[in-house]
Amino acid sequence: MTAALWILQYGVPADAVDEYIRISDSITIAAFNFFTRSIIATYEVVYLRSPNEADVAKLLQEGEQRRFPGMLESLDCIHWHWNKCPTAQAGAYTGHYHKPTVVLEAVAFYDLWIWHAFFGMRGSLNDITVLDRSHLFAELIRGCAPATNYTMNNHAYTIGYYLVDGIYPRWATIVKTISQPQGTKRQLFVRMQEACRKDVERAFEVL
Repeated sequence: MTAALWILQYGVPADAVDEYIRISDSITIAAFNFFTRSIIATYEVVYLRSPNEADVAKLLQEGEQRRFPGMLESLDCIHWHWNKCPTAQAGAYTGHYHKPTVVLEAVAFYDLWIWHAFFGMRGSLNDITVLDRSHLFAELIRGCAPATNYTMNNHAYTIGYYLVDGIYPRWATIVKTISQPQGTKRQLFVRMQEACRKDVERAFEVL
């Protein structure tokens, strides 16, 4: 267990664990494989997967109740400080935080179900470049994503969307906040959109 966690946390090769734990690299590799397979076997059915049709129906129902028909919850990124970052890689992982970080992209439901997580990108990247590399829309691109049917303002739609902050691009699958909203309607939209986006912020706090 210690060997597996050491490799996962620090990204070191199996033979680097030998000096600390005093076991061979072959046993370390076997322990690492057993640990990761056990995690997948235990949690894959419920957590380590994309939403199925029943999950999407639940997400759409919740979005409807929160006045965002078609919403598939909130998308955001967070930078985690990499305290043990090797000096040779520090430059690539250092961005506007002025210290080495790794980026976690996540989609979280209101009950803290994190059904999408894309972790490990360099801290020098921003949310847009991380999104370009993630697999969030892979099933949608392949045409095998669960059906997302809803009606808004008497128009039928078949693609759900995610609530995001202002840095993200203008895509059909993304609903951004409004910077400097003018008028009562736009201000109300911003308040409600930001309130729903707190789901993913709470998930980051838990992590």
